[in-house]
Amino acid sequence: MIFRKKKQYIVYTYGAPVLKKLAEPVDRIDGNILEIGNEMLQAMVAFEGIGLAAPQIGISLKIMALNLPTDPDDGAELTSSPGENVLLPRMPLLLVNPEIISFSSACGIRNEGCLSVPEIYAPVIRPLSIRLRGITMGGEVIDFECGGLLGRCIQHEMDHLEGMLFVDRLTPDEFAIIEPELNALEKSGSRNEFKRKIAG
Repeated sequence: MIFRKKKQYIVYTYGAPVLKKLAEPVDRIDGNILEIGNEMLQAMVAFEGIGLAAPQIGISLKIMALNLPTDPDDGAELTSSPGENVLLPRMPLLLVNPEIISFSSACGIRNEGCLSVPEIYAPVIRPLSIRLRGITMGGEVIDFECGGLLGRCIQHEMDHLEGMLFVDRLTPDEFAIIEPELNALEKSGSRNEFKRKIAG
């Protein structure tokens, strides 16, 4: 019997230079972009994430992967924005060159985590809804208002495409609480090129 070696997936962690770079727009969706998208989806599933941006796997391109539950069972208030109604049933979803066109004036606070900042959580203030525009891997242009967890997740992944992490949005007091953990994560990451690995 031949045993196939499991594929190894990598996510870059806090301190990696690629996470601070501004991602470049995708010129055209070709075989290479489709392959990157597939790799992102597989890595997101392997790491049990609900979102992933291309810089997190070391590629500075404007691509995000989303895989949110249709009915989040986490105490979150269920909403019915157009984006949630249309996009949640289509998960997992890849978006190329996503843009946030506008933000709601109303904001909310919620704990966030990140595959690139493992096992560290902190409260982040964000607009409650956004207007998202982007392109699917099939070339379909989407343009929706997105609220709830979907809206927050999109904002989180957009930060990655702009060289930011959720910890960059914390208040000074909240950042100070997790700073020792971040320093430890950065120190340990520097010993293995900031690569977090898992077999899929």
